[in-house]
Amino acid sequence: MTQSFPKTSLVKWDDAYRIISSRFPPIDLFERIAPPSEWEALCELEMRTNERARQSWGEINLVPVEKRVGGPGASYVMAPFVYPRASRFSDGAYGLYYAGREFQTALMETIHHAQAFFLDTPGLYPRSEDYRVLKGRVTAELHDLRGPTSAHCLEPANYDAPQALARELRAENSNGVVYPSVRNPGGECVGAFWPNVVDIPIQTTHLRYYFDGRGITRYFDYGPGEWYEIANAA
Repeated sequence: MTQSFPKTSLVKWDDAYRIISSRFPPIDLFERIAPPSEWEALCELEMRTNERARQSWGEINLVPVEKRVGGPGASYVMAPFVYPRASRFSDGAYGLYYAGREFQTALMETIHHAQAFFLDTPGLYPRSEDYRVLKGRVTAELHDLRGPTSAHCLEPANYDAPQALARELRAENSNGVVYPSVRNPGGECVGAFWPNVVDIPIQTTHLRYYFDGRGITRYFDYGPGEWYEIANAA
């Protein structure tokens, strides 16, 4: 049964922050000048000499041609869609581009998930990992979950309701959602359902998250070359 959808609002953020692991390199296919409509043909050509090519490009068939983006920096936007994984607004069948309105929001959201990953990894020993900070513009009509009627989509650990809503919104060709950050009270996030909803971001700096065996307690910003303590990363 189709549920009542939240209203849409025009979101105009000059700076939207996204933080991704530095271990993921740019994807060559999406950085080229070739138009997205030719990507499948390029894939077929390269696969004749490189059997691992398809694996490096992910599932590009998940993104309609008219919603793809290409050119320098495009892999930052395309990657989460061609390598989908489960998240607040997806059961893993499709991807989203998540970003925070504030740097602190993107920081706390990613620290939460990185910490959960480390805690779920065998051997709770101290370790660190580097991340890239991306900054780009978002100007789009998005379904607005910032009101009290959408509180059921913002539970800290239960994603059933937001995944069900997002599945229906995406089927109706919604651009995505704007919602309050769960990990940084007072912050806001967007979850774009398609690559062409956001501008291609630029990289600003690198961070290093430090996990002490129990949690992420601090991070290093390579820009100023300083360590910063983390409070309440749970």
